[in-house]
Amino acid sequence: MNDPTTPGRLTVDATLRMRVLREHVASVYAEYTTAIVAHMGFAICIGCFGYFSIAPAYRLLVVALIAMIVLVDLYALFTSRWTPQVPLSESPYWARKYARIGTLISAMTAPCSLFLAVIQNPMLTTFVTVVIMGSWTRAVQARWPLKAAMFGYGIPMMSGLIISLAWYGGALNWFLAGFAFVNLVLTLSEGVKQNKRLTASLILQFENEALAARLREQIAATERASAEKTRFLAAASHDLRQPMHAIALFGAALGNALRRRPEARHVERLMRAVDALGTSLDAMLDISRLDAGVVQPVPHALELDALFLLLNNTFAMQAERKKLQLRVRASGLWVRSDSQLLYRMLWNLVDNALKYTPQGGVTVVARTRGERVWIEIRDTGIGIAPEQADRIFEEFYQVNNPGRDRSRGLGIGLSIVRRLGRLLDHPIELRSHPGRGTRFRLTMPRAEPMQASQDGLPLQELESPGRHYFRVPELAGRVLLIDDEEDIREAMTELMRTYGFDVVAVAGEAEAVEVLMQSGADAHPVALLMCDYRLAEGAEGLQVGQRLRERFRLDAPMLLITGETAPDRLQRVRACGVPVLFKPVSAGMLMQAIVELVDVDVRPAAR
Repeated sequence: MNDPTTPGRLTVDATLRMRVLREHVASVYAEYTTAIVAHMGFAICIGCFGYFSIAPAYRLLVVALIAMIVLVDLYALFTSRWTPQVPLSESPYWARKYARIGTLISAMTAPCSLFLAVIQNPMLTTFVTVVIMGSWTRAVQARWPLKAAMFGYGIPMMSGLIISLAWYGGALNWFLAGFAFVNLVLTLSEGVKQNKRLTASLILQFENEALAARLREQIAATERASAEKTRFLAAASHDLRQPMHAIALFGAALGNALRRRPEARHVERLMRAVDALGTSLDAMLDISRLDAGVVQPVPHALELDALFLLLNNTFAMQAERKKLQLRVRASGLWVRSDSQLLYRMLWNLVDNALKYTPQGGVTVVARTRGERVWIEIRDTGIGIAPEQADRIFEEFYQVNNPGRDRSRGLGIGLSIVRRLGRLLDHPIELRSHPGRGTRFRLTMPRAEPMQASQDGLPLQELESPGRHYFRVPELAGRVLLIDDEEDIREAMTELMRTYGFDVVAVAGEAEAVEVLMQSGADAHPVALLMCDYRLAEGAEGLQVGQRLRERFRLDAPMLLITGETAPDRLQRVRACGVPVLFKPVSAGMLMQAIVELVDVDVRPAAR
């Protein structure tokens, strides 16, 4: 049975050999004109020398012979030759033509050696012989890339010299003949070796180029797949965030309406489910934001014990529910890092350790190594097999979770850890033994302790966003909401009205212009402009809001709300400098954002 891969392999080999031959042909033709002109000049010089060094009876023969050599050289000089534009398939023809011309030139030059037999001066004979051999050796070396040309040029000329010296006889001539023979053998033998080396070098070069090309193709394919994955995640996340945002808003409004009634517990269950789904969507958002480069670390001196205390408070109950021991040991160490991002790394690692530890416990400890600090998260869990050590940092990959148990998350946490580690320049080391546990180690620079109040440590945003207590600001005017989704407009309006806000919700720029141009609009000024980032028909809320503020001279702050997670759009959002909330937005997140936008007195809000 025929091997289906054989024809393709033969084609590749034939093409490779043809490329090697083309390089050899290009090499010899690169010095073609110089070699022909040099040979012509050398032949004329030897002819002039022989004309005055031999008996007059032979001079006419010398002139005739030199004339024939010059004619052959002129033919070689003006005949068609190889150029880089010649197709690859014609390389064998030009290699044969070059070999034929070289053989013809050598054969026409060989009879010149016969005139050495009539030179009666031993020193002159020796000198001429050495000059001929030196010139011949250099010419043969130039033809090493083509063996046929090397033998075709080398053997006729040197054979004529050897035969002439041996035929004339005498100790000196026999010595010179022997020396010329040895030179012929050694030069051609070395030429064969050099030809093999040149060929092997070219084959290796072309194979490396082919491997590099395939590698570039694979890298390009991987990048395309990664970009497609990112676009898919962004599109899926956006499409999921829209209804989730409406559900969260309606749920918050319903919770306020049913406060202190028995039905409120159903709303609480609903909001817990919404929060769980929102956490999963936020994980995908984190991936997109990191890939987009919109997350910029702000390194500063940071006390680790403050982060460790927060970790302990966050995960103590989860560990207790699983009957695991959680040990977060104080160290008194300070490091230089970004508190928000470092906390996110530790949060994901501890959360991952607790999920994959059925018994025993998890330990978080820090120690110094010179000017560096190691933070280690150890567990006594199921461990990670060596062949899975690299894959666990891939998105959506989970060890021993073929059924996609939702209690173990989405498999994104460690991917976020790896990205954050690269961003912060905190190397991550993994050591694990299946069935015995896993240790993750983060390495970061040590910092000197410094006096800092707890208020100066930016940890307030590290806690889970599901806070139930928040503050509601007083607005001196209306809220103008622009969103093309009717459900979201209704949900946002219902929620904000429960907190006493006067809300006007419209679908787009045209409706907003109508509202702002109505009579009496000055009596009800706009105190806050809220825009969805992606509006109908490709409009962007940022541009719409900026046009409205400029046209109507609105001093009201603007807040963007978006479900976008595409890296390119995230970059544009970050560059605009306008505060942004990512859907789904809870009531607490919304109120906190408004508080930060308006510089007014605030009053405590209800639960």
